[in-house]
Amino acid sequence: MGCLNGRVKPKNLRREDLVAAEPLVDRIDLKILAALQGDGRITNQALSELVGLSPSACLARVRRLEATGLIEGYAARIAVERIRPTVVIFAEVTLTRHHPSDFAAFESYVLSVPQIVEASQVSGAFDYLLKVAVADMRAWRELSDLILNSDLGVAKISSHVMMKPAKTGGAWPL
Repeated sequence: MGCLNGRVKPKNLRREDLVAAEPLVDRIDLKILAALQGDGRITNQALSELVGLSPSACLARVRRLEATGLIEGYAARIAVERIRPTVVIFAEVTLTRHHPSDFAAFESYVLSVPQIVEASQVSGAFDYLLKVAVADMRAWRELSDLILNSDLGVAKISSHVMMKPAKTGGAWPL
């Protein structure tokens, strides 16, 4: 990363892109973001000591990072398999057509299905990668049949059953 007036600027940005890329962050902001990724429940006092700011200055920075959307929210990671039976499926979804309206319709549908806990449009051999949490394989079969038989233009779904997570909730490299 390059620096501009003590603030980090991603290398792929041109000077004319800087206005659109605001807000830039400095090294203290990056320390705050890294600390919050590791522990979203850290007290402001502990965070301020960690990054070398007064508590009020630290809180002001956290609020600015929240207001600008660099901090999108806070969440707890739940061990759902300890609450109820859960099978996690990674599903590769291929659409029959690639018009913007087809993508929009599929994404709208995905937002309405609570069992689909993550969805990403991807490049490559398929169009979407879904992370789905269902009670059992019967529930997955019913959901995948529903998706295939809907008017969403889904040509194919390839499923992969998660055996065990190897890494979860990892922090973004800053």
